[in-house]
Amino acid sequence: MRRIKGLIKLMRPELPFSAGLCVVMGQIFALGGVADLDVTLYGFFSIFLISAAILVLNDYFDIESDKVNSPHRPIPSGAVTPPEALIWAIVLFLAGIGLSFLLGMTAFVTALAVALVGFLYNRKYKKSGLPGNLMVSFSVGMTFIYGGISVGMPFHHTAWFFGLIAALVDLGEEIAADAMDAEGDKLINSKSIAIRYGRKTALTISSVLFSFVLILSVVPFLLGWFPLIYLIPVGIMDISIGWCTLRLLKSNGDEGRKHIRNLYLGATAGILVFLVMQVSGV
Repeated sequence: MRRIKGLIKLMRPELPFSAGLCVVMGQIFALGGVADLDVTLYGFFSIFLISAAILVLNDYFDIESDKVNSPHRPIPSGAVTPPEALIWAIVLFLAGIGLSFLLGMTAFVTALAVALVGFLYNRKYKKSGLPGNLMVSFSVGMTFIYGGISVGMPFHHTAWFFGLIAALVDLGEEIAADAMDAEGDKLINSKSIAIRYGRKTALTISSVLFSFVLILSVVPFLLGWFPLIYLIPVGIMDISIGWCTLRLLKSNGDEGRKHIRNLYLGATAGILVFLVMQVSGV
């Protein structure tokens, strides 16, 4: 049971769940309504599984720094062995890629690209600093675009716009997380912004990115893409981002990680409300 819990914890389920929701939202943005059930499920679970695999690999390749930064994680704590984590990641990857094939060749190639970027990041570019941060944010932003692709509308403007929003939020989170993990990352010679220019600089850059997201979030309403009632879910997202950003600037270590997690969960809550409103025809 301890091993099973460890394997689930390696996936960080709330993060792949959020990625899957972004795919569904991309589908809704492109279609103006909910896709067929099979397309919705294939889209959600293909990215859920690929995202989970990437996160498992993150722990697999990050054992040494996790011994300092997060000794309670499944691998350094001994709940899961490195070979078990690797096998688990491969299984998740294959399952996710297999589901993407059911959505067509374009979706399949896109899913492969996201999986490849995730693997390369964990294997080679995690210590590269900003380039690695950009790789992760690219993968996150692609979830909305992948949603459009999965329903045969790869260039829908709303899906691309929210893909940009998601990418910027994640980029800010990545830079902030590096600031929280600076001590452990020094052991692996990371070139993160926090290590090269200081923790304060990293958190300032992160807060600027989050502030830019808050400004961008009103653009769809100015352009008439959504009725004003949708200020409710966007407001939930913006309040979460704004509040957690302020708290991040004054935090360190585990406290900062908590605020980063809360920011992500708040943004996910906004997406969920948006999704419910769209499905109910509001």
